[in-house]
Amino acid sequence: MRLIFLLTLLTVKLMAQPFPTGSVRLMQLQGGGALPEKILNGRTVVLYSPAIRQQEIPEIHDGLVQAGIDIVAYFETDRVLAGYDAELAFAKYFAIREVVNLVIVDKAASFYTVSILPVPPKKDQVDLSQPAWQVSDASLKEALRQVYSTALNTYKRQNMLIIDVPETELQVNIIEGRRTEAYASDLRVDRLAVQKTGDEETDRQLEEIMKTYPYKYALVDPSIPELDLRKQGYFYILRFVHARGPIAKQLLGYEMTIGATAIASVTFDDGAEKVKTIPADRPVYKFYFRQIEFNNVYLGTRWDADTTWQQSMQNFIAGFRKEMRVN
Repeated sequence: MRLIFLLTLLTVKLMAQPFPTGSVRLMQLQGGGALPEKILNGRTVVLYSPAIRQQEIPEIHDGLVQAGIDIVAYFETDRVLAGYDAELAFAKYFAIREVVNLVIVDKAASFYTVSILPVPPKKDQVDLSQPAWQVSDASLKEALRQVYSTALNTYKRQNMLIIDVPETELQVNIIEGRRTEAYASDLRVDRLAVQKTGDEETDRQLEEIMKTYPYKYALVDPSIPELDLRKQGYFYILRFVHARGPIAKQLLGYEMTIGATAIASVTFDDGAEKVKTIPADRPVYKFYFRQIEFNNVYLGTRWDADTTWQQSMQNFIAGFRKEMRVN
């Protein structure tokens, strides 16, 4: 059974040909897998979608703890799968914490879905390519009961020291180098790598938008490692995050007003700079430059996120052109 929670993930429908995001890969997550062998003998992280209410987290935690599952942290799905840099940071975090299992929880179409899969070691992304063990039910309590009965009927419980309170406030830094709210002026002479998506129509749009970029760049195969790109003469790479506005801002180190219902963002329309207000629960794209060798991040001089990758990329390039005084 396909993971149904992506039907409502991030509260909006995905575009027909979306720019590559973690949510796209989640749509391809398949059921039919076995319950991980270390589910009762190793650490687990829970990812939960926006459809899960905060007051439901303690119920989820109690149900999983009763089954003998050692949950060390809870993260929003779009926080972990916000983009390459976010996934890399969380994959490293999972390795450091010795996390061996991943539980994904969501509610969609009046059904709760719990998916459980192992976390393979030495991955630079959250691996969703393997089949997951899944259960769906209209009752969260019943779905958790099925997790309980399956786990304890399949494996011997070995996790003994399990925290009683869910840990939901952990912060994982996705920026390894220096964070700068400006543009990389070195790009006047340094080459920029822009990864293709593999989708013909998306790459056609990407190529058209990048024609407005004023300096040296090339569209590159996404399978080429960054170190190899550096050897080929690329100093910077274009990256993005894709998540609800407050999470996107937190991931990139911006201050965010608690409880804000909307976020102001700069956009460009035929070269004219405008301010638009985007609801805080809407997923947005925010592009930035990252220096390959030192992982320094250049976010630009303004918050220019938008709800489509096309407009967000156009905003970022237009702001860059304006800062570099390119007509």
